[in-house]
Formats: sequence, C-alpha cells, structure tokens
Amino acid sequence: MEKLRTKRESVAILDLIRVKITGKTTLGKIGSALDSSPFRVLISTVLSARTKDPVTEAASQRLFRKFPDSSSLSQADPREVAQIIRPVLYHNVKGKRVVDISKVLEQQFSGNVPSKFEELIDLPGVGRKTANCVLVYGFGKPAIPVDIHVHRVSNRIGIVRTKTPEETENELCKIYEKKYWLDINELFVRFGQTICKPVLPMCPNCPVRKLCNYYRFEFSAEMNMLRA
Repeated sequence: MEKLRTKRESVAILDLIRVKITGKTTLGKIGSALDSSPFRVLISTVLSARTKDPVTEAASQRLFRKFPDSSSLSQADPREVAQIIRPVLYHNVKGKRVVDISKVLEQQFSGNVPSKFEELIDLPGVGRKTANCVLVYGFGKPAIPVDIHVHRVSNRIGIVRTKTPEETENELCKIYEKKYWLDINELFVRFGQTICKPVLPMCPNCPVRKLCNYYRFEFSAEMNMLRA
C-alpha cells in the first residue's frame, strides 16, 4: 500500500503549491473570484455545484444585478431567477433554492447570512462545502471547503486516503493547523485546475512530484509503458 505523507511533508507540499500558484510564501486567504459579501458568496457557491467556474461567475453577476440582496431575491419569482442563471446546471432547482434561502435569511436572520457553521447547513440545500466556503470567503474564518479538486489532489498526492469529501475534510483538519486552513481550498482548487488535472496531470511541471504517490508509482509506470 502506498505510504501517506507525514504532517511535515503535507505542510511542505502546501508551501510548494502556494509558491507555484501565487509566487508568494506568506500564509492567509489568497483571494478568489467569489470574494464578496457573505450573501454573494453563499448564493454563488450554491449556483456553482456541478457547474464550471466561468458559467457560475457570469450567472452570479447577472443575478446580483437584478437581485443584489436577500430582501430583493426573497421576493423574486423562482422561474425568473431560473432563466437569469441559465446555463447553470439544474437552473430550475437552483433558482427555487436561492429564493428559499433568501426567504429564510429575511425571516430568521434579519437579512444577514449567519456566520456559524451549524446555522449555515440548516439553510435550504446548503451542505458542508458551501457552508465552509461562506466561512472562508465570506467571513475569513478558518475552514476547509472540500470540492472535487481538493478531494482528488489530496488523495492523489497521498496526503489522505479517503473515499468521500467529508472524510477528506476531517483528515485535512487533523493534518493541518488552523493557520493553514484559509489557504487550502483555493490553493488545491487552482492547483487541480492547472497542474494536477483530472485527466493528463502535468506531472513534469509539478513542484510536488517528488512527494507525490501518483508521480512515483502511476505516472512513472505509465511513461515506462509508453517507452516500451
């Protein structure tokens, strides 16, 4: 069985990815296209599920031009919202969902997005990843949102050995001190989009290849087969 990275190696991997992606060595939230008010982070993240980032960003901008806050969105017709956010995947479901979320915010939180994880996941259709995104990008609070990129990258390298994003979140929280949590989602997402891609990862250009299980065992074997 492939060996998991130690905590020290895992921190080194995060540092190498940070330098590759940002050119910086300092800790702290890096910044994201989702950075905005907690409300906009929340709604944008709900729209982003199973949808490419450029599509999500364009749809979010259209939506917020018409409905800039929970007060206006709570009174919107879900069918109109669904048309505004197209071609977001499941736009009809998400159109109703963001209206329902806005109604709860107005009725229970005076139009404000709650800053506690337990209250966030009680909102309609809000799961762990979305709640953690709101904490990180909306409030600057330490959390580790785990999406497909974070799950894939951390397993592929050998930082964790998990089957579900929730398991990955739990293990990453044990491995990394809280001071690193604000970095992890964005660094791993951007690394997964540009270097550690789902198909044909760019291993020769990867700064962590010497610490990566995939590079050491699978990529090298694949290259040897091609040379044979």
